[in-house]
Amino acid sequence: MNLFPDTTILTVSRLTSLLRDVLEENFQQVWVEGEVSNFSAPSSGHFYFTLKDAGAQLRCVMFKSAAKNLKFRPKDGMAMIVRGRISLYDQRGEYQLLAEYIEPAGIGALQLAFVQLKERLSAEGLFEQLHKQPMPAFPRSVGIITSPTGAAIHDILNVLNRRFASLEILLYPVRVQGEGAALEIARAIDEMNQQALVDVLIVGRGGGSLEDLWAFNEEVVARAVYRSRIPVISAVGHETDWTICDFVADLRAPTPSAAAELVIQSAHELRSTLEQLWHRLVLSIDYQLRQLQSQQVSLKRALTDPSNMLGNLSQRVDDLSQRLDMSQERTIERLRDRCGKLDAALLHASPATTITTRTQIVATLTSSLQQLLTQQLETARTGLEIAAAQLHALSPLQTLARGYAIATAADGRVVTDATTLQPDDVLNLKLHRGTASCRVESVMPTDSKAGLPPGSDSTTAP
Repeated sequence: MNLFPDTTILTVSRLTSLLRDVLEENFQQVWVEGEVSNFSAPSSGHFYFTLKDAGAQLRCVMFKSAAKNLKFRPKDGMAMIVRGRISLYDQRGEYQLLAEYIEPAGIGALQLAFVQLKERLSAEGLFEQLHKQPMPAFPRSVGIITSPTGAAIHDILNVLNRRFASLEILLYPVRVQGEGAALEIARAIDEMNQQALVDVLIVGRGGGSLEDLWAFNEEVVARAVYRSRIPVISAVGHETDWTICDFVADLRAPTPSAAAELVIQSAHELRSTLEQLWHRLVLSIDYQLRQLQSQQVSLKRALTDPSNMLGNLSQRVDDLSQRLDMSQERTIERLRDRCGKLDAALLHASPATTITTRTQIVATLTSSLQQLLTQQLETARTGLEIAAAQLHALSPLQTLARGYAIATAADGRVVTDATTLQPDDVLNLKLHRGTASCRVESVMPTDSKAGLPPGSDSTTAP
């Protein structure tokens, strides 16, 4: 159907507004089932998520006003049934479902909220046994937090009056179901702790559906029970009913009547217990008396005449005195002996004797040292004289004294080979006494083997 017979030009905003009106008018309330994905919960308090199945997906938004009434928190992957109305988000031009109510598919919303809160508080340790407080054995007063008109308070009072009529009971009336009941219960627990007028608290109500008992599944009640310094007995519903309050409480009673029975023993039971304890005490005292009497008889038999004991002790003293005298004499003799030995050792180690002995040793060593030095000096002198004679015999001056001379050229070099000379070379001769200068007239080389002029006979003198 053409809504615009003539050519009509619409703005994007106008067209989007018209489409939104069509969607909202025709889809004012729908129920949609699908799997949650892309769930987010920003600080604004709104929930944003997508519902999808195998063939399509649908954007959803649940505003804060509706989200705050949910007992559970959606998560990705959950199968949900959502009730709401279809609208269109102008900014993206996408249609979306404005969710007003959500419930899990296949499981109730309250049951899911119960499971989620239980898992979270358990992870925080609120159910740990180490936090449980023991019940007082003989409470003087009991506080009851419940509805003043319900059956639970009558059951509790009947049982307590029957079991222990003199027990002081303090009732704090609260609502146990409906909006605001959880806050009243939590406030009652806190105020009872502030007043500290009772020794134990009973928190509970009679049976009912999960919705009726829901106030005891609220987190605010669980936190109040956990921080209570007064031991708390949870007595909610029937034996098959379990609430978060039961898990956090110090003791769980299956029914309110059972809670009254757990608070204190009946007067008859206490009287019977006292009679049993009295009987056991009498028997124990009688047994102790018989034991003491038997010990008295044994001690009396073991008791002897004091005079005999004194005589034995006196004899013992004399014996010990004699042994002490002998021990002192032996000790004195031993010390005297040791003193004599120490005197002899001290005399032997006298400083004067030591000095005399050491003086003689020093004189002997001095004489030996002088003799050794004299002997070493004489030996050194003799060796020096021999070395001087040998040096004199090998002196070049002695060679010159036997008629030899040392010839040096003009440049100062010693001439040892005639072949190095030329006629008219000037030579300086070093004699035994003095020097002489001469000129070379001729050079006659000698035979290198015999040291003679060539052609000369080695056996004939020149």
